[in-house]
Amino acid sequence: MTEIKVLVVDDSVFMRRVISDIINGQPDMRVVATASNGKEALALARNFAPDVITMDVEMPVMDGLQALERIMSDTPLPVIMLSSLTQSGADATVRALHIGAVDFITKPSGSLSLDINKVAQDIIAKIRVAASARDKLRRPPVQKSRPPVPPPAPPVAAVYRSPDKMVLIGTSTGGPKALHEVIPRLPGNLPAAVLVVQHMPPGFTRSLADRINGMSALRVKEAEDGEPLLTGSVYIAPGDYHLKVRRLGEGLGRRLLINLTRDPAVSGHRPSVDAMIESVVREYWSKTLAVIMTGMGQDGTRGIAALRNKGGKVIAEDSSTCIVFGMPRSVIDAGHADHILPLPHIARGIVENL
Repeated sequence: MTEIKVLVVDDSVFMRRVISDIINGQPDMRVVATASNGKEALALARNFAPDVITMDVEMPVMDGLQALERIMSDTPLPVIMLSSLTQSGADATVRALHIGAVDFITKPSGSLSLDINKVAQDIIAKIRVAASARDKLRRPPVQKSRPPVPPPAPPVAAVYRSPDKMVLIGTSTGGPKALHEVIPRLPGNLPAAVLVVQHMPPGFTRSLADRINGMSALRVKEAEDGEPLLTGSVYIAPGDYHLKVRRLGEGLGRRLLINLTRDPAVSGHRPSVDAMIESVVREYWSKTLAVIMTGMGQDGTRGIAALRNKGGKVIAEDSSTCIVFGMPRSVIDAGHADHILPLPHIARGIVENL
């Protein structure tokens, strides 16, 4: 059994002890060192070469974001952030995911809470996934014969009208960084509405939408129940809600509205990529393109099968750029991918296939 070496970074002695006990209780994991701030973490990361780092966001001397930037710049390692459930905590977490953190874990009731034991299984599962991404972070992506990487989209004014084309994006672990790479490269006059399911808990998707919106020609927002779907817009599913659509009217006057539900989890998730795609297959009448990017599991594959039967097209992210090649691989292995593209070329692939 290969042992996963973990560096635990937190300014709280209590939290360092609790997290270390959770990790050391696993037969395949061991805490090799602990640090109380980002500056200590950088030195210990060099000395102990951990497979995974758990990193608190708020710390003295050097905070988690500063340390993460240094780690990803100097010697990239899988980092899991520990975040509070505050608005500032959500904003910092989304920034960390953009910088390169593999995933995050929320502290249920603050930094000195016994409730951390409630997320013990989450910590263990995410450390195992993060450890599997270590080699991917350390080596450059495989270079394939592709067109030059397109620059971010020029500031073309968005056009808002009822869409006759749809883009459906599904992603999970590693997804926030991937979305930061793809959506800002889409032009403001994209002739489609874009729906996004990113597996994320409540409290973080609004920060994700707001951050990407500030970088994009398209309008990017957290989806709201009952609002109409419009071209030039990207709608991100709120945490713990399925993002579906419902048709209103018939003939030339028909349109689509957002339908948020708390129906049971689909494919183990709420929001679910399968639930989003299957809803569009039922309710939508025109051209649809689905994009499945980095993430663990098979969410999206069932919906993609239904979409393909209706004539929809599919882009899957290439393994060379996936943090976790689970969701795209499932789609590819099922024979449903029309195009397999590395992350830097997905935005161009969307534009060219609409």
